Amino acid sequence: MASAKYIFVTGGVTSSLGKGIVAASLGNLLQARGYRVTIQKFDPYINIDPGTLNPYEHGECYVTDDGAETDLDLGHYERFLNVATSQNNNVTTGRIYNNVITKERKGDYLGKTVQVIPHITDEIKRNFFKLGETGDYDIIITEIGGCVGDIESLPFIEAVRQARWDVGENNALVIHLTLIPYLKAAKELKTKPTQHSVKQLLEAGIQPDILVCRTEKSLPNDIRKKLALFCNVQLNSVIESIDADTIYDVPLLMRKEKLDERALTKLRLPHKGDPQIDAWRDFLSRVKNPVNEVNIGLVGKYVELPDAYKSIAEAFIHAGAHLECKVNVHWISSETITEKSVKRTLKDMDGVLVAPGFGERGIEGKIEAIRYVRENNIPFFGICLGMQCAVVEFGRNVLGLDGAASTELHKDTPHPVIDLMEDQKKIEHYGGTMRLGSNPCKVQKGSKPHKAYGQLTIQERHRHRYEFNNQYLEDYKNAGMSAVGINPDSNLVEIMEIPDHPYFVGTQFHPELKSTVMNPHPLFVSFIDAAVKGKKN
Repeated sequence: MASAKYIFVTGGVTSSLGKGIVAASLGNLLQARGYRVTIQKFDPYINIDPGTLNPYEHGECYVTDDGAETDLDLGHYERFLNVATSQNNNVTTGRIYNNVITKERKGDYLGKTVQVIPHITDEIKRNFFKLGETGDYDIIITEIGGCVGDIESLPFIEAVRQARWDVGENNALVIHLTLIPYLKAAKELKTKPTQHSVKQLLEAGIQPDILVCRTEKSLPNDIRKKLALFCNVQLNSVIESIDADTIYDVPLLMRKEKLDERALTKLRLPHKGDPQIDAWRDFLSRVKNPVNEVNIGLVGKYVELPDAYKSIAEAFIHAGAHLECKVNVHWISSETITEKSVKRTLKDMDGVLVAPGFGERGIEGKIEAIRYVRENNIPFFGICLGMQCAVVEFGRNVLGLDGAASTELHKDTPHPVIDLMEDQKKIEHYGGTMRLGSNPCKVQKGSKPHKAYGQLTIQERHRHRYEFNNQYLEDYKNAGMSAVGINPDSNLVEIMEIPDHPYFVGTQFHPELKSTVMNPHPLFVSFIDAAVKGKKN
């Protein structure tokens, strides 16, 4: 286990400070110095995974190549590092307890009383070290979800304490992310919340090595000295994390604060010269200095919480930067769209993306939006349920299939153009049983997706139970909507296109999950490109 070095990132004072972004930024800088880095997230909730959570509870559910339903922070890890994560990169309290209870039922503990210490903490540590034992990585960064002091986080904090002892000095360090609030009335930055947060860590037996301080005002030297003195860290280990214009600024801000240098020094690792971040700087320059600008309507049912569509929002940034175009995303609730309001809502949009989701709420609004953009030659991109809604809309309004619908929403529809996959019909439990993870797709030569990808065979990630009903395939093709992407193994439809439309593409898979800073997704690039050209015309 000591062949890899371990960095643990904890948080205090409040949630949503950005542990995931700080972890991803540090990983990015260490990777840019030539180290092999991965990041894992340990979440203290009892769900086995986020797969059954409402997006309003926890944001989007991020799916990996191997079919793991994971925390949205894994999306940040992949986007910043350009390295795929897996089932092993996200572990919850639920998974830990499930593993321990399963072992107990099998008799693996030989009759011993099973307790939080050592059995739960041992299982947590086993998962801490799993990726490090593969030999594929030099540094494993582990983000601990929640806040220090939370009851549910206690076993994880204790496991961190033990893990540092297990791997030995200089093989592990703890970075504590905390908040330095600014009181406008007093015109002061206050360190007391951070002092109390560190005190809670110390009571758990952990002395943080580095403090990363979220702040809206720059930290003066006297505040840094006070934090160093009262929190027992070195002065140059007090790192400022000031509010940034974009999350993609954070690696450069952390580089300026020398977070990567402090981590390498404490882990007794060579610095290997300056990090090679010219490509990242170039990306940021294109984000901040666009040549063009487009307005894209994102039509969904969870728009009150943009984190529900986090990967889509980031994919727009990546594609926009690639094309030197600013993408203004307009968050539009599908529940507000009606036949009367649709023109008023969408007439100023240069393109419309209909987002994924589950359930009946807002479906008719999505279908109305798709009818409008199809009839008015506005570029359209549908993802998962968005594609399915496009199929339903086309069936009703072009093919004349009165009552066409998905059996997910209307079991007795006379025209089930979207139906439950055969292998899903006997499934009773919802957790982890959808069609998940990476699957191959054969793309039709000459189609817009083929031109975007530049190849005929692709791999994309899925998360769904319902599919296009192949009984209607010829009817749709004859009417002008073609299946231009097919799974070669199962014959399931993966991509639908209207070839005669300026841009009308729907995918059953989730392309947003594979878009990264260094590799923007080709379908997002082609969609934004179509929006730019449509606006110019």
